[in-house]
Amino acid sequence: MNETDRKSMGRRIRAQRELLGYTREKLAEELEVSPKFCSDIELGVRGMSIHTLVRLSGILNLTTDYILFGTTPDCESADMSTLLKLVEKCPQEQQKNLSSIIHTFLNAVSE
Repeated sequence: MNETDRKSMGRRIRAQRELLGYTREKLAEELEVSPKFCSDIELGVRGMSIHTLVRLSGILNLTTDYILFGTTPDCESADMSTLLKLVEKCPQEQQKNLSSIIHTFLNAVSE
């Protein structure tokens, strides 16, 4: 994989990490690697093993194809999956508020 590919891959990883609200340190903890290693991946300085790629895919809820090449077979399904992951991260006591926000949003866009 050349340097440009690694940089593109790193940008996709960082964007999803930030979307899901993970700090680099939290992602490193989940991946069982150092924060510096995560930084190097996001900057395109280093590649990763297949094992790390598969773990990263599961944690960030991205396909390995998307991480590596930026392609996704079903964008709508991936978006829904990411949305569900964000809802799961919402504290139980705040999920009622989240539900209310979603209902308000849907009512506003349907008018």
